[in-house]
Amino acid sequence: MIDDSQKPSPFVVEWVTRLLSQRAEHPAKVLDVAMGRGRHALVLAEAGARVFGVDRRLDAVREARARAAADGLGLLAWCADLSAVPLPAATFDIIVVTRYLDRLLFEPLRAAVRPGGAIVYETFTVDQPEHGWGPTSPAHLLEHGELRRAFEGFDELFYEETVSPEALARIVARRRERP
Repeated sequence: MIDDSQKPSPFVVEWVTRLLSQRAEHPAKVLDVAMGRGRHALVLAEAGARVFGVDRRLDAVREARARAAADGLGLLAWCADLSAVPLPAATFDIIVVTRYLDRLLFEPLRAAVRPGGAIVYETFTVDQPEHGWGPTSPAHLLEHGELRRAFEGFDELFYEETVSPEALARIVARRRERP
């Protein structure tokens, strides 16, 4: 049985499916940042995307690769700390980030999305500690409105902040074709 932490986010699945269906070119190049054991990377690969995954934990990368291989799915995954290894500019059609926050990555993520591409981002806000689980350090919790501000200049397709059952901020934003 898969625990909830290994189930794909319904928000991510819904929006990536929607974004992929709007594309004329296939397959889309999708990056799963902090992919962990591949809960989203595998869904993306099943949807026909060319999936790239990165995580700083080697054991997680190995497990994601093994799961993809066992399912006959393509996954190009590597182990890296993105604060030390830069992302290529204007490369990905979609970048997915869930339950991970490193504010120093906001600008590199923005730059790594191709013009016309999108970011799908979901992570905890400062209200999450009230639930008694999840991150507690302010370094890992978004202030209200912070995720929206991080992607100003992109076209916002969706934004929300929730407090229950989890305190999350979610955004889907498309990089403009022209500045």
